[in-house]
Amino acid sequence: MSKEDKIMTENVKDKIEDTPVAVAQDTSAQGITALEPKPIASTAKHEVSEEEAAKSALAPEELNRMTNDIIAAIKTVYDPEIPVDIFELGLIYKIDIADDRVITIDMTLTAPGCPVAGEMPVWVQTAVSPVEGVMDVKVEMVFDPPWDMSRMSEEAQIALNMY
Repeated sequence: MSKEDKIMTENVKDKIEDTPVAVAQDTSAQGITALEPKPIASTAKHEVSEEEAAKSALAPEELNRMTNDIIAAIKTVYDPEIPVDIFELGLIYKIDIADDRVITIDMTLTAPGCPVAGEMPVWVQTAVSPVEGVMDVKVEMVFDPPWDMSRMSEEAQIALNMY
């Protein structure tokens, strides 16, 4: 996919680290009863920069709506070992929305040996697929740069009593 064919958001953590979206539900921690997810609520909306929006054939309003809906969907996915959604944990590195509405998500794990390494990308794909306007979802697992706790949002740190 060429650069002209897609809109690449900046590193998602850098772009919106202080503006979380409300969590809808915990869809990934099935069978995990020891941890209680702590929803992080906010009414903040995320906007794609004018420069990035200009690269897309999608209308800026549609691009912003899809971005917000995709982030909200991702925020329903939890690492089953940590009671915070993967978006607030900083596991989502990049979200690309192509002109053909194919979504490519670069994500990582808290540790390469995570026991749900094979399952979590499927959880993300399943969460994002029903978003209005999405034609397909591809989730890529990346480990560069490696995840560390500095990628967590302030809200995630508070939820984990680390702040």
